[in-house]
Amino acid sequence: MTLPAPAGNFDPGLLGSRCWLELATGERVALPVERWGARPSAGDELLLSRCAGPTLDAGCGPGRLTGELCERGMIVLGVDVSEVAVSLTHRRGAPALHRSIFDRIPGEGRWRHVLLADGNIGIGGDPANLLARCHRLLAPGGTALVELDPPGKTVRHEHVRLSGTGTWFPWAWLGMDALQPIASQTGYTITWTASTGNRWFAELERP
Repeated sequence: MTLPAPAGNFDPGLLGSRCWLELATGERVALPVERWGARPSAGDELLLSRCAGPTLDAGCGPGRLTGELCERGMIVLGVDVSEVAVSLTHRRGAPALHRSIFDRIPGEGRWRHVLLADGNIGIGGDPANLLARCHRLLAPGGTALVELDPPGKTVRHEHVRLSGTGTWFPWAWLGMDALQPIASQTGYTITWTASTGNRWFAELERP
């Protein structure tokens, strides 16, 4: 497994400022910062309702989903490379660790679910590498709950930076209709898909 380069500093967005990913072409991809700090939405509920056991929230941000699962009495742990994200998650009364999902994680091989919401399938710039990592974190029969781009978006690998400043880092996007070959490659079966508005989700089960 190749360890990815560190991601950029998402802290301004975590604190509510408008921000975007800038590609080398100059294209800008807006980040849904309003969603990050809000209460869980109907789309979030589609993911939350699939969580039936200990859940790891990869790239937890300010703890929207981690905090909600904690309130529901679930065993949950947020993980994020941002100290700000971890602090904000703690303020919601939820546990979180300041580290990469590729670092050593408590309970490796015993988690029931790993959440990859809000575009976090892009972490590290290689969805197959990230899903392979999640496979090792999950218990047999566990699932990765993934938010995806709409059908027709395929797989896109880019180097990006935050709001036109800072260091370039790898990121990726994965469309719903490009998921099947990557799921098969990394040892998963797709057991559930859903969409609401312009948000698309899938559940991938490891044997």
